[in-house]
Amino acid sequence: MTGFPDDRAGDFVLDFPTAVAPDYRNRSSLATSPPLFVLRVPESAHPDGVDRVVRELRSALTDNGNLVPLAHLSTEDDSELLSETAGFRLMMGTPRHMTPERFPNFLVMRDLIAFIRGNRDAWRGGPQARELRRHASEQRAQRGGPLAFTRMEGPNPDGLVGFLMRISWLSFVQRLPKWLWARWTSRRVIRRWLGAERIAAGGKNLYRVMDTVGAVWSSQLRNDPEHQEALQQLDQLLFRALLEDLRNPPVGGVLPRRRRRTSRPVILVELPPPARDGSRAAERFLRSVHDASATARPPGPLVVAVGLPSQTLLNDLGDPAEVGFAQAAARLSEKDGPPVLVSFSTEALGKRGLDLRKVAPRRFRFGWTVPAAIMACVSLLVAGTAGGLIARQVLGDRSCVGGTASLASRTAATPTDPKGWYDAAVREIGVQNRRAEKAAADGKTIRTVVAFESSVPKDENETRFDGTIPELRGIAMWQKKLLDITVSNDRVVGLRVDVRPTGASFANAVPEAKRLVAQVRQQAVDKNIPAYSRIVGVLGYAQSRQETRGALEVLGAAGIPAVGTTATADEMSAGSANLSYWPFTPSNSTEARIEADFASGRNIVAAPGSGDGCSPARRALIIESSADLYSRSLADKFRAAFPGGTQVFDFNQDGRFEPGPTTNATSMSSADDLAHALCGALRAEPATVVYWSARARDFTAFIDAMDTQGTCTADDVTVLGGNELTNVALTGAFNDKGWLRLYYSAHRLPATDPRASEKTREFVDAYTAFVKRTTKGADPWVQDGHSAVSYDAFHALSQAVNQARQPNGEVLPQAPVVALRGGVTFDGATGWVSYGQGTNAPPTDKTLVLLRQLSDRTEAVVVCGAYQQGASSREEGPPCSRSR
Repeated sequence: MTGFPDDRAGDFVLDFPTAVAPDYRNRSSLATSPPLFVLRVPESAHPDGVDRVVRELRSALTDNGNLVPLAHLSTEDDSELLSETAGFRLMMGTPRHMTPERFPNFLVMRDLIAFIRGNRDAWRGGPQARELRRHASEQRAQRGGPLAFTRMEGPNPDGLVGFLMRISWLSFVQRLPKWLWARWTSRRVIRRWLGAERIAAGGKNLYRVMDTVGAVWSSQLRNDPEHQEALQQLDQLLFRALLEDLRNPPVGGVLPRRRRRTSRPVILVELPPPARDGSRAAERFLRSVHDASATARPPGPLVVAVGLPSQTLLNDLGDPAEVGFAQAAARLSEKDGPPVLVSFSTEALGKRGLDLRKVAPRRFRFGWTVPAAIMACVSLLVAGTAGGLIARQVLGDRSCVGGTASLASRTAATPTDPKGWYDAAVREIGVQNRRAEKAAADGKTIRTVVAFESSVPKDENETRFDGTIPELRGIAMWQKKLLDITVSNDRVVGLRVDVRPTGASFANAVPEAKRLVAQVRQQAVDKNIPAYSRIVGVLGYAQSRQETRGALEVLGAAGIPAVGTTATADEMSAGSANLSYWPFTPSNSTEARIEADFASGRNIVAAPGSGDGCSPARRALIIESSADLYSRSLADKFRAAFPGGTQVFDFNQDGRFEPGPTTNATSMSSADDLAHALCGALRAEPATVVYWSARARDFTAFIDAMDTQGTCTADDVTVLGGNELTNVALTGAFNDKGWLRLYYSAHRLPATDPRASEKTREFVDAYTAFVKRTTKGADPWVQDGHSAVSYDAFHALSQAVNQARQPNGEVLPQAPVVALRGGVTFDGATGWVSYGQGTNAPPTDKTLVLLRQLSDRTEAVVVCGAYQQGASSREEGPPCSRSR
């Protein structure tokens, strides 16, 4: 169903756009702070009802980019501070020529809070006020601007003169400016707002105040990293700082920055039901909104929460009385006031709704910086040498992520041997199966798992577009290691592997799953079947498709445990699949948020005519295949997370399309037509990234079409894609495309990266030896993540089987499900693997890497998650920290 649910909501639908962006002559209404709105959706309508309401509200606020400052908040991580996410979303999501454009209070408070969370043991050594001040000033210098020059290397001559020069440089160029900035910032923050807060307790110095409260919070977080009281205090303080920034600039006036507020910032919050993942973080944020607003001066943002609030949250919000949408509409223009609680009926959510018109804020021809630039030029002339240093620092910030080296190489694509390599991997699994059967005859406990794969690759193209071969290699490697362990450890259950192809693109996944269910049920009643052939779990389903999703629902209904490999769509866990399916890799929602922040916040798009200058992407051309579950899922989530403008192309060479309700995608089945359309869009806005979520076969056709036409390849074209592109990129298929700047995701670090764990390096050595022993010729996938993912996924399943083993050696068919729900943890080839208790989510903070493909290697440009024990996205900074 589409449209805003019509629960007598006509007045609300009419007044909402006006409350966000009134007529420019009536902009004085923006000087108020509206109340918090909580739109309650029945639990029976979750999550579709929430998605529908949020989608309709977002559609009124966006049109190929945000029309107003907008932050859309959703999370599955209860340790996340959504106030931090809100601040960054508003920073990145402000439309052109609209203020506020600076967030000084939010950024300095975010830096101080990051120090407290990341250095919980520091206060054991004494007060940390000085370290807090140094950390805040260093972070400010890293963001560029007036302090950027303090990070420049000083002179280094020899002798006494050199010593004096170094001392002078250190004192007057590096330390003094930072000290002055820190002192000025402290006075400004304390005087303007923090000094009046209870938490300051009359303190006059920002860093001593944060040192005092940090000592308490750090001890709470040291005892419990998710201590709710500490996280609530941190979140509220961060949102209070954000409110102070959103208050400025004042409405009206003649100064260039003062005339830019033509709309109200909006924050949309998805509120999961109580006890669901992310509910504590969302409710924590709403408490922060309620409590921080009590001391903040207007104007403030419009915060709308959609979902199911707990009774505890409603009590903390003052137990607001429920009102209808007509009353809620009247309160849209209300100044402050208690929270507004409105409920949707199930009937309204089941019918078509009302069209919500788009907001229409006044637009300006140019930014406030145009008139201000005249004053800046005068200042630069006066500044002289200092201005030159700052300018050079700013230019240095345009360096390209991953360097400027070309993808082009004289090296031809690596030849592959599809049938030979596939047969070699299956043959090795057969060898290990015979070992397992012999061990069973010797009295060892042996069981069987089924590995569902796609069809056998027939030619080199299918090999490049499919990860079956490296996945089977990883399965064979873990099976061998597991059976080696069973030789000396009688408690370990050895496993046979039954490899079952399911057709091209998993076309026969559902009937094969039904056949497996029937087989498992027969085994339960037929006592003559050998124990070693009894099936205790499923491994595989490397692609997110409707067929694999349907197969997982069949297995879930039967209670058969399944551990995924590289299927990443959140939708794979829907329905009955959630009963017994554990994904192994980070979900599309996590990946899309990381990639959106990476594209919009890092220098990845080459400037036209520049050999070494890059900038963040202001616009994204999103290529999806709407009929493909993985592609549609990833594209939709990236589009929602990307703060700049977007344009969607629905590309499928087979002509299969399933139009969505809001994307307004242009459908194409010709790679030549797609290349022509993208070239036109790239010429109109060069600071554009091509985001590719379609399959690798279509990507190769598109790249060939772009290269053949050559109409927009004079400058580099930046493409950012998912793990689907890994296999084909590593084979060197694009080695002759010097115009292509290619970034894509992967699920383990290259072994050459210094951050790679010892387990990762050990795996790569073992993989290299395995390939050399079983096949001939060069292998393109030594740095590919498919083999490591299947190796670790099989490890997780085997560990669950071991935990399910009874003292008599029996393994009941559904016992591994219970073991998986209890949590599985180990240090693996892909990094630290830790499944949380009582959840079917991917492993907590699982490794996700963004790679840049170069001519002779891959380079990790972003590394998120627990790639080794102790690593954490929260401490890795953007784009990792805002995405978990």
